[in-house]
Amino acid sequence: MRKNKKIIISGGGTGGHIFPAISIANALKRIDKNIEILFVGAKSKMEMQRVPDAGYKIVGLPISGFQRRITFKNITFFFKLLISILKSKRIINSFKPDIAVGVGGYASGPLLYVASKKRIPTLIQEQNSYAGVTNKLLAKRVNKICVAYQNMDKFFPKQKILFTGNPIRKDLLDINNKKDEAYKYFNLNNKSKVVLIIGGSLGALTINQSVSQDLDRYFRSGVQLIWQTGKNFFEKAKFELLRYDNKDKKIKIYDFITKMDYAYAVADVIISRAGAGTISELCLVKKPVILIPSPNVAEDHQTKNAIALADKNAAVLIKDNQAKEMLADKALSLINDTEKMNNLSENISKLAVINSDEIIANEILKMID
Repeated sequence: MRKNKKIIISGGGTGGHIFPAISIANALKRIDKNIEILFVGAKSKMEMQRVPDAGYKIVGLPISGFQRRITFKNITFFFKLLISILKSKRIINSFKPDIAVGVGGYASGPLLYVASKKRIPTLIQEQNSYAGVTNKLLAKRVNKICVAYQNMDKFFPKQKILFTGNPIRKDLLDINNKKDEAYKYFNLNNKSKVVLIIGGSLGALTINQSVSQDLDRYFRSGVQLIWQTGKNFFEKAKFELLRYDNKDKKIKIYDFITKMDYAYAVADVIISRAGAGTISELCLVKKPVILIPSPNVAEDHQTKNAIALADKNAAVLIKDNQAKEMLADKALSLINDTEKMNNLSENISKLAVINSDEIIANEILKMID
C-alpha cells in the first residue's frame, strides 16, 4: 500500500507569510486529500492562531528575530536558535516528512536548515521583490525557490528559481458576484462610494494616524470607510469616532476583517501597505489602490514592491513620511476621478497570477515523486 505523502510547511510571523502558506496547503489537499501536512511556526506569533483556524496542526519553535541594533535580545537569539534547531530535529525525526517547504519568517530558518542537512527535499517561497534574510541564507541549501517577481537571480541561484507568483485566497476569485451580500454584511449604502483601509494583519500606525486626523474630511465627503485598524489602534479609533455623528454608520472600524472577500467586493478605492501577499491579492481584485509602504521592514522591501506597481501606473504610491500630509487629498481626489480609477484597475489586473498555489503545490509533489 502506498503511504500518504507527508509535508512540513514552515514560516510565518505576519499574514504575508501565513496566508500564502495556508493557500499552498489547501491546494495540496485539493490535489490529494490524503496528504498529511504539519505546520511549524514561531511561538507567540500569529500563525499559532491562524493555522489552526484554517484546520491544520502547528508546532511552535521558540525562535525570534535578530535585532540590527545592540540589544540584550541578541544574546537570547542564539540560545533560542540552538533550541529551535534541536526541536526541528525532533519534529522531523517524528513526522518523517517527504519534503520541507519554507515560506519565510523566523521559523522557516531552523526547520529548513535541519531538513537540508538530512537530505530531505526542500523548497522555499519568496513573496517579495526583495528577498528576505532567512530565504537568502537558505538559498544555497534548498532545491527549489519559487518567486513572485522577475529578476530574482540577483538574490538566488538562477537554476533553482521557478516563477510562480504569490498564492492568494481562493475566496477572492470572482468577488463581483458577492457585492450584494457584502453591502448587507457591512451594512453599507450601495449608492455611496467605499474606501477600504487595510494596514496589514497587524495594523499600520502611520495609516491609522493619517485616517484618524482627517476623519472630518471623510465625513464631509460622503464616502463610506471600512477601516481595519489592527488590535493596537482599535480602541483609539473607536474613541476618535465618538467625536463625530456616525449614526448613519458611514465609517466601520474593525481590528481584523475576517471576510476580506466581502471588503474587497464593496471597495471602490483601497488604501494599503505594500506587503507582497497583499499586492498579489490587490492585483487579483482589480481595484484602484493607494500604497503606503512600511519603512520598518527588512531592506525596505515594501517600497520596492510598491515601486514595481507604480512604475506601471498600476497603483498610487505615497511615502510613509508623506501620508499624514497627502493621504486624504489623494484618496478623495482618486475616488472622484473615474478615468484614473479605471486606468489603475486595468493596469493592476494585468499583473495578476491566479493559480500560484496550484503551481507551487504541483512542484512540491513533483519533487516528492
